[in-house]
Amino acid sequence: MWKPKERIKHSLLEGAWPSRQEAEESPLFHPIPVGPIQLRERTWVPAMVPWRATEEGFVTPQVLRWYERFAQGQPGALVVEATGIRDVPSGPLLRIGHDRFLPGLEELVETVHRASGGRTQLLIQLIDFLAVRRRPEPEKYLRRFLEIRQHHREALGESLSEEDLREILVTLPQEKLEDVLSKRELESYRFGFREKVTDLDQEHIRELPQRLPDLFASAAARAQKAGFDGVELHYAHAYTMASFLSALNQRTDGYGGSLENRLRLPLEVYHRVRQEVGPAFAVGCRYLSRDCLPGGSEVEDAMFFGVELARAGMDFLSLSRGGKFEDAKQPKIGRAVYPYTGPSGYECMPTAISDALGPFGRNIPAAARIRSAVRKAGMETPIVVAGGMSTFEQANEVLLTGQADVIAAARQSLADPDWFRKMRLGRGDEIRRCIFTNYCEGLDQMHKQVTCQLWDRLDLEEAGLARSHDGKRRLTPPSWEPMGKD
Repeated sequence: MWKPKERIKHSLLEGAWPSRQEAEESPLFHPIPVGPIQLRERTWVPAMVPWRATEEGFVTPQVLRWYERFAQGQPGALVVEATGIRDVPSGPLLRIGHDRFLPGLEELVETVHRASGGRTQLLIQLIDFLAVRRRPEPEKYLRRFLEIRQHHREALGESLSEEDLREILVTLPQEKLEDVLSKRELESYRFGFREKVTDLDQEHIRELPQRLPDLFASAAARAQKAGFDGVELHYAHAYTMASFLSALNQRTDGYGGSLENRLRLPLEVYHRVRQEVGPAFAVGCRYLSRDCLPGGSEVEDAMFFGVELARAGMDFLSLSRGGKFEDAKQPKIGRAVYPYTGPSGYECMPTAISDALGPFGRNIPAAARIRSAVRKAGMETPIVVAGGMSTFEQANEVLLTGQADVIAAARQSLADPDWFRKMRLGRGDEIRRCIFTNYCEGLDQMHKQVTCQLWDRLDLEEAGLARSHDGKRRLTPPSWEPMGKD
């Protein structure tokens, strides 16, 4: 992962945990309507991909246990990982692009509702993503994958055969190769080929605005049929819908350039989803407060998007930041580029060794501006904020000052799925605190089963314990139950 020039080691935020009575009086544990559903408290576990599905995208016992464990912490809302809306291979990532996935998803819903005692609303995050290929061997790219074009012939010899041209390319020094290959070809050579929403020369990319609304709508209908309480449309980070929203999207077909054009497809997707599932099913989205890229979308863009998405009828807006492909670190040969390895990825998941801004609540000021814009426009759409949320005082202050309406925590919830519940019960001194080393992110980058270094080696002799593929790590945190009545 990219590291900032400043290397300041930040201590964990300090602060007193609330007594049970103080927790009851805090807005954090007060209910809030989210469209047609009601959260019993303003606590939210956002989508995290644990890499526990089958290679075909089906729910497994490990998936069920993972979400059951979070449900036992009884958050107000729990969002199931980014789940693919297309019926295409995507590795051990959940999928919802066909009815054959419904039985497993139905079991997942039943598991969560049972484990939370009915306290947790369950959403599923729906995602579309474009093709990303692994970084090739340099010689293999030049000999096999590069499409020979006129500019190569003009640079190296009009009369040469394609075979001879490729032989010359293989032997060229790097500085000369940079003169011969186009910017896009160099990117594929160095990082691996990646489709972009601006590839209008490709028919399937041109047709995204015609195809995606129905794909998202069909997926949302399956989620509704499976018993989920709502869906979160994934408009964030490095993926298709976020790329349409980005200021880097300069499509010339009415779906890029201006703010209105960049928002056009996200709105069309939302309206088609709403048409499919009706008003009694929660539909919101996760999008970026900032791309955190040169030339990318800024907070002002996100304020405009927030107002218009709320005006359209979104039931919630969940905010993240960064996590883009454009500034990602070059992968090793044979691996795919990972969108959380550059400066924008750092903004999404900063560590305890950080710049002066630090890793805690980095997204709060932007969330506050977006919420203010939505409120000034006359909408009460709940704003969910995430990013280094890890103490009661921090969360309570955000809610009391009107900077957001719901508090989401990924890494802290991974460290301790019971942390919201422990606070509510006045048991905050029992919370296992995330130390923000991004051990979990490192596993995710390698597509390994995600765990937390604070618990994955604990009680490995526990009877019936599910372990990682290598047998060295437990796949869920140790259980916790308070003494006495909940």
